[in-house]
Amino acid sequence: MSAAVSGLDERRWGWLPAIGSPGYYGLLVAVGMLVLGPLGGIAASYMNFSLGFYVNAQVMAGILGSIVTLGYGPAGRHGANYMQTMAASVAGMMAMSCLLQARVWMGLPPVPTWQLVIYMLAIGMLGAGVGMLYTPTLVERMKLTYPSGLAVANILRALTDPALLKRSVARLFGGIGTGVLGGLASAKVAALGAIELSLSTFGAGLIVGARITIPAITSGLLFWALTPTFVSMGWLKEGDPFRKIAFLIALGMILGATVIDIALIVWQAQRRWRGLDGPSQADAGGSAEESTGPRYNLPRLLAFVGVSALAVVVSGMQFFGIPFWMMALALVLVAIFVMGNGISVGLTDSNPISSAFVLSVILFGLAGLTDPMVGLMAATVLLIATSIGCDMQQDRSTGWRLGSNRALQFRFQVGGILVGALMAVGIAELFMAAYPVLRLDQTVMTADQQPAQWASAMTYKFVGVLRGLSEPNPAQTAAIVMGVLFGVVVEGARKLIKRSARYQAFVASGRTGFATDFCLDAFFLPSPYAFSFGGFVNLPTSLWFGAGGVASSLFNTLARRPREDNDLPSDMSTTSLVGGGLIAGDALAALGLGVVGLLALV
Repeated sequence: MSAAVSGLDERRWGWLPAIGSPGYYGLLVAVGMLVLGPLGGIAASYMNFSLGFYVNAQVMAGILGSIVTLGYGPAGRHGANYMQTMAASVAGMMAMSCLLQARVWMGLPPVPTWQLVIYMLAIGMLGAGVGMLYTPTLVERMKLTYPSGLAVANILRALTDPALLKRSVARLFGGIGTGVLGGLASAKVAALGAIELSLSTFGAGLIVGARITIPAITSGLLFWALTPTFVSMGWLKEGDPFRKIAFLIALGMILGATVIDIALIVWQAQRRWRGLDGPSQADAGGSAEESTGPRYNLPRLLAFVGVSALAVVVSGMQFFGIPFWMMALALVLVAIFVMGNGISVGLTDSNPISSAFVLSVILFGLAGLTDPMVGLMAATVLLIATSIGCDMQQDRSTGWRLGSNRALQFRFQVGGILVGALMAVGIAELFMAAYPVLRLDQTVMTADQQPAQWASAMTYKFVGVLRGLSEPNPAQTAAIVMGVLFGVVVEGARKLIKRSARYQAFVASGRTGFATDFCLDAFFLPSPYAFSFGGFVNLPTSLWFGAGGVASSLFNTLARRPREDNDLPSDMSTTSLVGGGLIAGDALAALGLGVVGLLALV
């Protein structure tokens, strides 16, 4: 229970404003909105422009935020959590600056800045609302891991509680140190770069375990082995990486599995509506661990989502001439992808937002769209909403573990979106003004004309698929359909087996049942969300992720839990602490390299 609720004042330094006071919230907002958020956003934008991907600012903001609230003792973990929630929202919105670069590459006419800000703000609000709408199911009922969210929770618990810090400091900070060194080494040492060393990926595997990571290895190897077949079918050109087509199959897997999950949720909801099932814990008022703040208010949240959706539709139609049917389809896709990508993030820490953008453009094209400008602005709904929605779920998983106030955390998220939308346009203009090479369309350049410093891979993907609207590709449609069928069949079969009372009793009966269930998850009938991971990344990334999971499961099976660890929270195991440390260290290394690289060019 927080100091504000219990009446106890645990401040270590008297000059700090009391928890719950206006000064306290002013401190959190100032640091999260004006310091940590822009710092992470600058690094994320730099990485998008220079590489084509970015590291989520959540872990970095959690570490730095906990330093600010260290003087509050254990109660400071909530303030640090609110700060990292706001900072991650600011950084996530600023990372969407690549959309402005895509407009420039395509030679689209400029639009008023205020229109872009309002449109992006409305989409961000929609994403946050839909993301929070799904958290009772994904976070509290399904109890998905959300590796980065777990890492932040462990860091905040350890840094703000001296007793926990003494127990976990060696494992947590040993992992952070190793992650920093590994991140720097992989960026500077050619041999490590060649094998695509990623200690954050290995750390995510340590957190989730072999049931999730073995399917990632299997799918990566399968897609790699099928590369010649894809080439012979005309789905790939000679020399293309397999993920150029595999990501569509993988995204289809997530979509198919999501259809099953949403159908099941709707079925359970109508049973409760008819009084056939009792209310769930989430419906009755939120997590049992949530000790402060108002109850979960579903009507109010639905109203927020409805107003945000209306703002998205109106601004899209009025500002950019997007047809109503396309905006309506975009909203339906948001509802599906925030759920599907959210489960993917919860299981594997991977959010394929660029793939959601590409798939939405393909679907718009199949429905008759031929205008790239309209396609870009309509697909922006998917990109921003999926990014912010899954970030909301990741942040809420941290808050749920810590017992932080749900309503306060949502308000900090919304505040971060507001600032991030304002800064996204500004940071894009700043980068492109400082470095005119960012304005050059790389999709029409030859290999020797490509700028070495600014790969802009995400923008390259966006512009490439938008230019393909006038040239439909049947292979893309076939790949998506293949993935959807796989996801529907496999997830449907898993639900039937896993929900069987006889099977559940068999699994609980002893080692044979446990081993059978493990083999079902890892080899015979893996979750499409986990299996899809290998289609989005290069094979070495799948192998690093898989190696972490296998190492974690072996350690937890063979090693005995030290007696002094019995008073630690159940999710602060050795592998969770080390894995979270590796993620944090790698994120800090990426942030440092991004800032140093940017300063070197100024």
